[in-house]
Amino acid sequence: MVTRTNGSQSSAERTIYEQVESQTATAFEELVAKPSFGRLLAITGENVAAMARISSDTDDLVLRNLRLAGRADTTRLARQLHRTEDKLERVLQEVEGLRDQLASKDGKR
Repeated sequence: MVTRTNGSQSSAERTIYEQVESQTATAFEELVAKPSFGRLLAITGENVAAMARISSDTDDLVLRNLRLAGRADTTRLARQLHRTEDKLERVLQEVEGLRDQLASKDGKR
């Protein structure tokens, strides 16, 4: 076993580390250069995206079965609320218009 003084490496250890690093870099470069690596990377990306979608759908099903509002329910309710607010705004405009008409008729009398 090599003794270390103040955490410094001996030249033999440094040489071994450099050789291992060089061999590892060469092995990874050869791996990445192959067309099969690109296919593997593409398939892995597709699988990750599919798993994320399955997980999201499962979460929605769990929430639905627990009778809690899920993301789809929340967005549907948000759309309904927006439509209701728009209708209420139109009703308010009509009421104000009728109030103005009534005030102008009362002013003429």
